[in-house]
Amino acid sequence: MVNSSETFGKLTITLLLLLVISFFALPAEAKYGGGTGEPNNPYLIFNADHMNTIGIDPNDWDKHFLLCADIDLSAFTGTEFNIIGTSLNDPFSGVFDGNGLTISNFTYTSTGKSCIGLFGYVSQGQIKDLGLIDPNLDSASGEYFGSLVGQIRFGIITGCYVEGGSVSGDDTVGGLCGRSWISTINNCYSTAIVSGDWLVGGIMGSISYGSMTNCYSSGDVSGGNFVGGLAGGNFGKTSDCYATGSVSGDDTVGGLVGGNGNLIFEGTITNCYSAAPVIGTTNVGGLVGHNLVTVSTSFWDTQTSGQTTSDGGTGKTTAEMQAESTFTDASWDFVGETVNGPNDIWDICEGTNYPKFVWQIPTGDFVCPDGVNSFDYSFFAEQWAEENCAASNDCDGRDLDLLGSVDIRDLRIFADNWLAGL
Repeated sequence: MVNSSETFGKLTITLLLLLVISFFALPAEAKYGGGTGEPNNPYLIFNADHMNTIGIDPNDWDKHFLLCADIDLSAFTGTEFNIIGTSLNDPFSGVFDGNGLTISNFTYTSTGKSCIGLFGYVSQGQIKDLGLIDPNLDSASGEYFGSLVGQIRFGIITGCYVEGGSVSGDDTVGGLCGRSWISTINNCYSTAIVSGDWLVGGIMGSISYGSMTNCYSSGDVSGGNFVGGLAGGNFGKTSDCYATGSVSGDDTVGGLVGGNGNLIFEGTITNCYSAAPVIGTTNVGGLVGHNLVTVSTSFWDTQTSGQTTSDGGTGKTTAEMQAESTFTDASWDFVGETVNGPNDIWDICEGTNYPKFVWQIPTGDFVCPDGVNSFDYSFFAEQWAEENCAASNDCDGRDLDLLGSVDIRDLRIFADNWLAGL
């Protein structure tokens, strides 16, 4: 006869063992919004808390991240947000993929701190395809301030932008990044207002040894010494860039770059222009305030700048600056010509605007003037219902979905971009 108490005891032990096994078999709670941080399985970032949490754990600063939604950081004020990467010893060295999405209202107000930005210090890391909307950084002292990155070494920033907002600091202040050291910056822009005392620029406070390519700034820049519409100091290679925001400072002030090169660092400027109004006291230039190295095939607008001289570059009238031949004659690579290269970096609406990057031109902006408007609609309608668009020209670009015809699907894409670029 089976003893009931003995049977009950065995069942109890069995159940306890099953519970223990089940507990340890449960998957670990997902970190952030999922992922493992590996290149093929990045951590997923969905909200402001996820973003702020990255800055808490330096052990994650060499991992891969993917932004999965637009984020608003307005809940964090003062110094509440946890800066990602704080110093040479604790940098962000991973990859942050913005995925074409945005982070808005990043605010940081401090006194005496250095390396301030969404990412404070980046070393051998990469940040790509990320937009910042209306950031607000303010500090009375310290160095290396940028809305996206305070300082970057041996890293890459590509396809990133800043729209609106302001960055105010003391030393080495940029709309996008404070200081770039042996790094690559390309296809970026900023419209932020930037102010500081030393090395102040619309995109970059200073760039050393690295390169900046296909970038522009249209925000106003003001400062003390070494102030430029694009960069306060260029000690690297800057090519195919431009600036249009107003620039004001005391010493070494330029529409594009305040100071270019010095006795230690290189400094080359190629295929760049400025249409910025420029005001300064000493060493003031329409393109460059003070130059010790090389400025080639670069221009500034003598009328809008209010400056007839520059320490490097060639001054042109507004009419000349809005003529394609000014630039193609200097070997700039434009759409519609092949003599200067196959990359089609630049395009222009002659007589109405300055050159722009091809990547700036919105889908559906077929003809001049700039922006998707009624002129483009008329152009689009001319081949409505065309069913045999050649792959070589896609019905002069009207086949927006590249499916061989101009139909309602293309009209929907065109409508989605209506008034873009105006």
